[in-house]
This record gives sequence, structure tokens and C-alpha cells, in this order.
Amino acid sequence: MEDSGDSQTKWRIKMGDKKLLYRVIFQTQGETYTVYASDIYQSDLYGFIEVENYLFGKKSHVVIDPSEEKLKNEFESVRRSYIPLHAIIRIDEVEEEGQAKILRDGEPRTIMMPVPNLPSGKKGNPDR
Repeated sequence: MEDSGDSQTKWRIKMGDKKLLYRVIFQTQGETYTVYASDIYQSDLYGFIEVENYLFGKKSHVVIDPSEEKLKNEFESVRRSYIPLHAIIRIDEVEEEGQAKILRDGEPRTIMMPVPNLPSGKKGNPDR
């Protein structure tokens, strides 16, 4: 391997034929999108990330998720998206493609567990 001086280029050369895959989570129009793509770049447009080559579930899946179908229809003719940096929540490099989905603002993302209620005026263990 020839030393090009760019550590990221060297790393990508070492990866060989392994295709990199990214999960991109971003907000748009009151919804949170989770999509998968094979190419992500910092854009020449200041403050934007470029996302190319969107990946959606294999056609062999029997169960069809309506939000994934909506995303597939929305991005089917898109070659490249420019997503503003302030809309990006997270970008992960992943081993395999997951399910693309849309969460609407206000949908529960976590489950609150019950918190024990201590009698008022007492601190610590109530049995003492």
C-alpha cells in the first residue's frame, strides 16, 4: 500500500471490498427520519451534509412498514440530498442495513419506568 499521507484514505484502502454503510437520523418538517445510505459527504454548500445512494429494505420482506414505504417513495428518484447540519441528530457507521422509519414529533421514543414514591418528610429507607 502506498502512503498517500491521508489517514482516512489509507483506512478505506485497508477495508478492501467491504462496503461502508451509514445510518443517518435527522429532523425535517416535524418528523424524525432514520435512513440508511452508502455515501455521505461534507457538502461544498456551507452547513450541509450530502447523502447519496439511499438503501431500503429488501423486496423479499413480507411485512411492509408504512413509514419505510413512505420514505422509499419520497427518495426513489433522489440522487443526492443536502441536509442542513442543524437538522442532523446523529450519523452512525453500521455493519448492516436496518429498517428506515419516520417518527412524528410527540410519539413516545422511550418508556418511563415507575419511580418509587417515598412518604413525604422521610428520607432514605422508610422501614427504619
